Amino acid sequence: MTRALIIAAPSSGAGKTTVTLGLLRALRRRGVAVASAKVGPDYIDPAFHAAASGRPCRNLDPWAMRPETLRHQLGRAADGAELLIIEGVMGLFDGAADGGGSTADLAALLGIPVLLVLDVRGQTVSAAAVAKGFASFRDDVAVVGVVLNRVGSPRHAALICPAFDGIGLPVLGALARTDGIAVPSRHLGLVQAGEQVDLEAFLDGAADAIEAAVDLDRLQDCARPILRTEAPSVAIPPLGGQIAVARDTAFAFAYPHVLDGWRAAGADLSFFSPLDDQAPADQADAVYLSGGYPELHAGRLAAAGNFRRGMLAAAARGATIYGECGGYMVLGDGLVDGAAMRHAMLGLLPVETSFAVPKRHLGYRRIALCAETPLGAVGAHYRGHEFHFASETARSAVPHFGTSDGHGAAGAIVGRVFGSFLHLIDRA
Repeated sequence: MTRALIIAAPSSGAGKTTVTLGLLRALRRRGVAVASAKVGPDYIDPAFHAAASGRPCRNLDPWAMRPETLRHQLGRAADGAELLIIEGVMGLFDGAADGGGSTADLAALLGIPVLLVLDVRGQTVSAAAVAKGFASFRDDVAVVGVVLNRVGSPRHAALICPAFDGIGLPVLGALARTDGIAVPSRHLGLVQAGEQVDLEAFLDGAADAIEAAVDLDRLQDCARPILRTEAPSVAIPPLGGQIAVARDTAFAFAYPHVLDGWRAAGADLSFFSPLDDQAPADQADAVYLSGGYPELHAGRLAAAGNFRRGMLAAAARGATIYGECGGYMVLGDGLVDGAAMRHAMLGLLPVETSFAVPKRHLGYRRIALCAETPLGAVGAHYRGHEFHFASETARSAVPHFGTSDGHGAAGAIVGRVFGSFLHLIDRA
């Protein structure tokens, strides 16, 4: 039976990602069959998890996923693993604007205990007060221990740890403050795992730090068995019977649970790389351009003749073509990059997008279809997420989606080509 433990923190930036990655690699080096999951809609952290553990990482989103989807993904994440490490999102009790979707909500729903990562810079006894407050804030959330992070010295740790004896929370480790273990970031978060030339060195360094400072045996004892279900869950209907999926560093943001659902519904998936100037398979009756970083490769994509011809041919034969966020921008007429240079895109949607004046668009969205497509009939409801810095400078097509908690109308549809900046996660 798989046991699970959630790694959470009082706030973002406390170090839970680095601690999670170090734990995954350290446990893997010990021979533990360890797997991972990430709370929320994050695309980037799961790729680092997979590199650290050697196993696929799944998203668990208590706001956007139906309970049956969530439990199925928990089972998929735990498949073949002795221990499942789940990295939380933001602070333990922080969620969507309506208050739902927090790491604490997931812990309560699935009955999984929490290990709290505390950034103790500038604190001694106060760290125990913070931990006590978090441990007692909700009766349905079990905080079972802490790892101290960014400890200044052994004396600093010695001043902190006795205070935890009085609140009944074990300190499982104390990680020293260091600037040597950090992952580079960019505008949407961490630089992607596939772009890290020294990723293995970073992961091994994080594991070395964990092994030196954390009691891994006690940590594993804190985990609890989970209840699993293998009932298949199709989050989003397949776009077609044979779906060509763009996959490379420009199109890296596709949720595994969506692709798995398409397979479970009987679709055959093939993959192609626009950055390598590959075209979608000729027999594909649907093409999916996921999100990613096309703005960093806009010139290369504009010059990819085989990719362009293949996409135009797919549109001409009536294939369904769907783009999310970065994929939506590539389906448009043009993309202006951060240097204010315009690049001609595929021209399949009358849309212009720009990074010339970056503006962050972030948040969960309740979504309804404005037009009938393979995703459903008009009015079909979804939940999803939006996170980008691009703006639409022109759009002259019928919107594809409507949102009740975003900007109203979203995306565009022309014939069987459609898309938006929204990432669909699950049916409502």
